[in-house]
Amino acid sequence: MVSEEEIKDLVIARLESLPENQKISIGSKGEFNKYELIESVKKGDEIGKKIIEIELEFLRALKKGMFA
Repeated sequence: MVSEEEIKDLVIARLESLPENQKISIGSKGEFNKYELIESVKKGDEIGKKIIEIELEFLRALKKGMFA
C-alpha cells in the first residue's frame, strides 16, 4: 500500500516538472503557479488535497489506457 507521504511526493515531483510560467486554474479558487501548488500539497490544505485528487484520477485513467 502506498502511504499518503509517498503520494504527496509523487504529486510534488509531477508539479515540479511544470514549466516555470505555467498557471493552473482550479475552479472558482483561482489560478496558481507550480510553487503555490507545491506548497499547498505540502501543507495538505484544500487546494493541495484537490491537486492530489486530480493527479490520482489522471494516473488511474492513464493506467486504464484512457490516454493511449
